[in-house]
Amino acid sequence: MLRNPEEIVNILIIGSGPAGLTAAIYAARANLSPMVVDGSQPGGQLTITTDVENYPGFPEGLLGPEMMDLFRRQAEKFGARIAGGDVSSADLSRRPFLCDVEGKMIGAKSLIIATGATARLLGI
Repeated sequence: MLRNPEEIVNILIIGSGPAGLTAAIYAARANLSPMVVDGSQPGGQLTITTDVENYPGFPEGLLGPEMMDLFRRQAEKFGARIAGGDVSSADLSRRPFLCDVEGKMIGAKSLIIATGATARLLGI
């Protein structure tokens, strides 16, 4: 990855689940203009969750995809940019960090990796 970045951002957040979008909300509110790479499952595992009943402020509960839509809308309201696709590589040996986002080289002054987890179902 010896290419120069096509764009340099203050904060690049890899992952658009609850942690990634919460980071985006805080960074955007601080006027840091974050870019979120939403990954192969935009919204993370909550997009495949039915009822979320353990999150404060929603006494009746809500659907996971609905919650993640609210997170995303709030992040965008404050100025976070959402980029579709995946990060295929990251060079952390230089500054700015260099990430390949769907073939476009993005330089990042700061990098937040919030890729979450993957459910490992038992299959029984």
